[in-house]
Amino acid sequence: MKENRIRKTMKTLVQIFMLAMLAYGCAPDKPKTAESAGEGDASDAVAENADPTKGIGQVQHVTLNSPLEQERITRGKAIYEMKCQACHRLDEKRVVGPGWAEVTKRRQPEWIMNMITNVDVMLDQDPEARKLLELCLMRMPNQNVSLGDARDVLEFMRQNDGEK
Repeated sequence: MKENRIRKTMKTLVQIFMLAMLAYGCAPDKPKTAESAGEGDASDAVAENADPTKGIGQVQHVTLNSPLEQERITRGKAIYEMKCQACHRLDEKRVVGPGWAEVTKRRQPEWIMNMITNVDVMLDQDPEARKLLELCLMRMPNQNVSLGDARDVLEFMRQNDGEK
């Protein structure tokens, strides 16, 4: 009897901890400090020059290879499972974030990579990203994904969408 009570208490504590971590990871950005909010911010310069179909960020051109690169797919799947799977499904079902089915057919590869690597600016300034935020009602947390890792995730997304 006492053992069941302890298990139930532990289960409840784990659930509370998981909810707290989800809320912390999805919290809105903190206001910029005076020194980091200076004029000439690099993200503002990129936003002014951005092609709307490519999003806002460092990625302005992506070369896609055919056939798909299997090593990238393997790494991309591992990154998806570690950083993305909690909020995104590989089908069209929306959980916290939108499902990934057909995303590479709806979005340019540059837009996808900029959304992964520059999520805060994209959600603040990119019209399509803002529409997703309105739909999902939850900011995508910045997972600090490198450009190389984002390219691997993109390759995994391409495979998920049936590309060979």
